[in-house]
Amino acid sequence: MESGSMFCVLILLISLCGDIHTIEDREYWRKIAQEDIQASLRLPKYTNVAKNVILFIGDGMDPATIAASRIYRGQLRGENGEENSLNFEKFPYVGFSKTYNTDRQTPDSAGTATALMCGVKSRFGVLGVDQKAIAGNCESSKGAEVDSIVHWSHAEGKSTGLVTTARITHATPAGGYAHSPERDWEGDQDVPEGADCKDIAYQLVHNNSFIKVLFGGGRRFFYKYNELDPETEEMDADHGRKDGRNLITDWEADKKSRGAKYMYAWKKEQFDAMDPANIDYALGLFEPSHMQYEKDRNKGPTGEPSLAEMTRKAIEILKKNDKGFFLMVEGARIDHGHHDNIAKLALQETLSMEDAVGEATRLTEEKDTLIIVTADHGHVFNIGGYPLRGNDILGIVKSTDEELTDDKLPYATLVYGNGPGYDWGNRTNFTDADAKRDGRLQKAAVPMEWETHGGHDVAIYARGPMAHLFHGVHEQNYIAHVMAYASCVGQNKDHCNNPHTEPCVGIGNNNYVSLIAIWFALSAFFLF
Repeated sequence: MESGSMFCVLILLISLCGDIHTIEDREYWRKIAQEDIQASLRLPKYTNVAKNVILFIGDGMDPATIAASRIYRGQLRGENGEENSLNFEKFPYVGFSKTYNTDRQTPDSAGTATALMCGVKSRFGVLGVDQKAIAGNCESSKGAEVDSIVHWSHAEGKSTGLVTTARITHATPAGGYAHSPERDWEGDQDVPEGADCKDIAYQLVHNNSFIKVLFGGGRRFFYKYNELDPETEEMDADHGRKDGRNLITDWEADKKSRGAKYMYAWKKEQFDAMDPANIDYALGLFEPSHMQYEKDRNKGPTGEPSLAEMTRKAIEILKKNDKGFFLMVEGARIDHGHHDNIAKLALQETLSMEDAVGEATRLTEEKDTLIIVTADHGHVFNIGGYPLRGNDILGIVKSTDEELTDDKLPYATLVYGNGPGYDWGNRTNFTDADAKRDGRLQKAAVPMEWETHGGHDVAIYARGPMAHLFHGVHEQNYIAHVMAYASCVGQNKDHCNNPHTEPCVGIGNNNYVSLIAIWFALSAFFLF
């Protein structure tokens, strides 16, 4: 038999016998390591222009949250969990970002949103302004405004959209469109009397009317203070507008004046009725404040769309533009679960965002769409103890090491550094079922009304054009510049005149080197 034929037979035999090692013996680990090496050798580097860019921000989704969520997802499937991978963990390129603000070691979501989308690090609590702006000082923000990739993309004729499970005026989405020295100036009642600054909701509707898709919560800043909310049938005198405007009516009037096709929705039925083929602009405000947690979104009489459903609808609307689009999607309530020390909520919301990432990868092509999954910051959240493999991630630590606490009482795997879960030293006995119940607060080391953010680095996962530029530890504002460079918007567009249209391949696509690598893998397989 010729050597070429023998080689093909060997490949066929290995493919047929690929599942021989069903237990995790030494051959299992050697086999998956070799497979990983080969996959790494074949990684393409797409250097063509990114027609589309999708930025996923898991608010508070730090490495510990991702690890716990991957285990949780696996255990929901009946697996041990540790061996599972979330879909974005399979993206070919990974880096880390440093999340500090210019004036804080541990950041807030306004300063981080400004870094992520405007490409400039700034102070704690400010939006779309550089560090010349002082938090809460309207005058200091004059001349300090910085535009975002939302504006840069629009300037190149691309469509834009923002999707979040928080209020659409909250810190992360507002980082894409607002210029404010105070993240809490969401409605006109929040702006100090006499200050010459517009509130964030006003800026969204009147200064950024080009944004095609807006899905989230936050209706209370759009209705007048004496108007009834359509869902609660109540007025909100504390948050409703006092400038005489209904910003939803203003938004609709603007779209009508353009002769555009548009639709506003405040409940699931209306959202479902949105036909992407017949809509140019979509506004969905599904709660007076933040949207419901994923586990609760269908409990009310009107219901709410999931993050995955909003992502799918947004992409279907935006992709009609031949020039492409920019879309930001925020899994906002990961952060809120952590602030309350309710880890189960944070993990459930992380999986909800994973589902949304899955929709984005299904609906787009890797060759022309850069998808980035990252976080704005972390939390003081961790996985502790030495639990056995497959131990319920939400349960108490079970180990063969006889590692008992000094007081001989059980403790949960997931813990917080501070927050409302502090028990004031009154540790009590509890069961695994107690640990896993809905609404349970994980234990915290320091008593605080709300758990704080963490100051550690967060991961960046990327696939698509220029994804290989995420390769180490970066300043957080670097992400905005990579998105701009990849999609040829904003500054630094000289390379866009002669873009590569084919993947710039590494050694994995060189036939000679690939054959050597394959032969090495085969030799290792039969030798060991």
